Amino acid sequence: MSDERRIQEVLARHVRATDQRDGKAQGALFTDGAVVQSFSRTGPGGHEPVAPPLIGGAAVAYAVDNCMAPHPAGGSSHHVTADHIIEVDGDRAHMNAQFVVFRIQAAVRPESGWADGTFGAQGTVRPIESGHYDTDLRRIDGEWKIVAHRILLDMPYVIPGV
Repeated sequence: MSDERRIQEVLARHVRATDQRDGKAQGALFTDGAVVQSFSRTGPGGHEPVAPPLIGGAAVAYAVDNCMAPHPAGGSSHHVTADHIIEVDGDRAHMNAQFVVFRIQAAVRPESGWADGTFGAQGTVRPIESGHYDTDLRRIDGEWKIVAHRILLDMPYVIPGV
């Protein structure tokens, strides 16, 4: 597998761990000194920090396990990434990718069953976030790890108490 494909797979594992609220899996993708920070767009080409950065894989794991809201019954999220631009220079790499996050909410099956003629997926799929991941990676002992991860959100993002 090419380095570019391995790097793209790191991001695929990252977004799946986010969707599954799996802090251990997500934290394992980062180095101990990795810097992770989210930014809201302030205008064309401008962003400002949403909150202080997280430092290291353990902090990422803690945040996923303790700060992210659990999905409601019948609910989930689905991150879609696209247009990956990956540059590899030896054991260092940079990746930039676009993302869209969808909130999925399954409809509750009526006690009397679905109405005659009902067909297909029942529920809603709604986009809730978009932006770019701007990520630096380093190959350590043959494995690509995230050393810096900037989440550049397209819209203002509010975290109560921050």
